[in-house]
Amino acid sequence: MSAVTRPAPRARTRTRPAVSPRRAGRLALRYALLVGVLLFAVFPFLWTLAIALTDKTAGGSIYAFPASLFPRAVTLNNFAEVYRTFGLGKYIWNSVSITALTVVGTLVVSALAAYPLARFRFPGRGLIFGVIVATLVLPGETTFIVNTLTLKKMGLLGTHLGVVLPTVAGAFGIFLMRQAFLAVPQALLEAARLDGAGEFTVLTRIMLPLTRPSQAALGIFTLVTTWNAYFWPMLVLSAAPDKLPLSVAVLKLKGQFNYDPFNIAAGALFMMVPVLLVFLAAQKLFMRGLEGAVK
Repeated sequence: MSAVTRPAPRARTRTRPAVSPRRAGRLALRYALLVGVLLFAVFPFLWTLAIALTDKTAGGSIYAFPASLFPRAVTLNNFAEVYRTFGLGKYIWNSVSITALTVVGTLVVSALAAYPLARFRFPGRGLIFGVIVATLVLPGETTFIVNTLTLKKMGLLGTHLGVVLPTVAGAFGIFLMRQAFLAVPQALLEAARLDGAGEFTVLTRIMLPLTRPSQAALGIFTLVTTWNAYFWPMLVLSAAPDKLPLSVAVLKLKGQFNYDPFNIAAGALFMMVPVLLVFLAAQKLFMRGLEGAVK
């Protein structure tokens, strides 16, 4: 009996549809626009980094563009000189202390305020939430005088706590957490209450674990905003120069009798790099949290 040989099956080749010239042109224009926006956003940081890494003893001017983008000699002495001469260590610690207290306080206050606004039924709930959201359109400077007088009465001027307290009850944080709490299924809450769980248990055991992306987004947003804040910390801590955060103290690098652009660039990088690394590391959580708020 002769064996019947079957021809091997031919491999199927998928052909991609040809891209029309009009679509290719739109894609090219879109990418060109995105690259232009990227360069516009990143260029100041790259130029500052180049100046901070430039060896000032090698000659050259920071105003010689584009030559200043490519240092003749690279060094880290500018960072060491700034840190040692101006004692930036204590100012960095002040920034860390203020930022940490603000982030923790904002997360706690926002969660406690957003939970009843999202899940409780009481008269005037919509009006209260509307007034809170309406404060988003008001510039922060409108509250500086009232907050300063209040802190003076409380004896908190010149302290880190005085910087933190007026900022922890922000409308953005309450809005973000309320939207996140509304996305949690009501059936989970009813099941927990039937099992005898109180409202605090429901908040800490169900609501907060299920809304971690929104908490992360709020924490990152608060961290970046607080770390870069200038006017309010300067106003509260004007009588306590040793307690100033880095965002205010870095201006000491530029004075009437002291102007070294290389040191100023190095000090600016001390300000930018920490929050930049934190944001890049938690970028996915930040986007997921904001996405949940929009829904």
